[in-house]
Amino acid sequence: MNTLRSVLVFAWMVVSIIPVGLGLILCSLFLSSANLWRWFARPWLRGVVVAARWVGGVDYRLTGEENLPGKDDMRRVILVSKHQSTWETFFFPSMMPHNLAYVFKKELLRIPIFGWCMARLEMVPIDRSKRSEAWNKVAQYGVKLMDRGRWIIMFPEGTRSERGGQGNYKSGASRLAVATDALLIPIAVSSGQCWPRRSFSFIPGRIDVSIGTPIPASGGDPEALMRQVETWIEAEMRRIDPDAYVQTDSPEPGVDGA
Repeated sequence: MNTLRSVLVFAWMVVSIIPVGLGLILCSLFLSSANLWRWFARPWLRGVVVAARWVGGVDYRLTGEENLPGKDDMRRVILVSKHQSTWETFFFPSMMPHNLAYVFKKELLRIPIFGWCMARLEMVPIDRSKRSEAWNKVAQYGVKLMDRGRWIIMFPEGTRSERGGQGNYKSGASRLAVATDALLIPIAVSSGQCWPRRSFSFIPGRIDVSIGTPIPASGGDPEALMRQVETWIEAEMRRIDPDAYVQTDSPEPGVDGA
């Protein structure tokens, strides 16, 4: 049954992206990226989340939404999130009060229609093999986009982590926040329990998304700020998905004086 549910959701995604994506690409000739988000991207992304919920059985619970600046708040914002599956890449831009700009590997631009749409929506593609050049591009485009009201979103671990796992938190997001006087907003998301990494099958259940208190970055130390982000996210992950950390947090036999 779960396999059938998953097939139906992914089939809908593939079929629906063709007319929506082609429409977005065509309309990008005369519409702004803000209107492309409004008329094409957001509705399709919401559709994916709804399809996963009603057909795939993947529900979600959102907490901490009050920590997000409002739609009329033009402060610079960088969202810094745990990354366990593709689900959050659909969910975040579908519900945030500002349009988002992802920092992502440029190889994704090669995906037919989907990648072409990303190129029209003013994102920040980078070549991860050229770190210095990549940072300069993020800093250059990040400021321009944030000054237009866009929020930057970055996954500090760089790639999707296994449920219950923890990657190396890189300081790119906090460096950008310090350089641009932006707010860092940490986010914990337990999507790995319903859409595991490198899987095309859903596991019915509930994903918890928890948004933390904004962290002002002005004048701060990037490394210290990222440690603060990491500490909050990893502690929150253990709160919202405790079963995933039972093994990793258990003491080794004989350690507790046993």
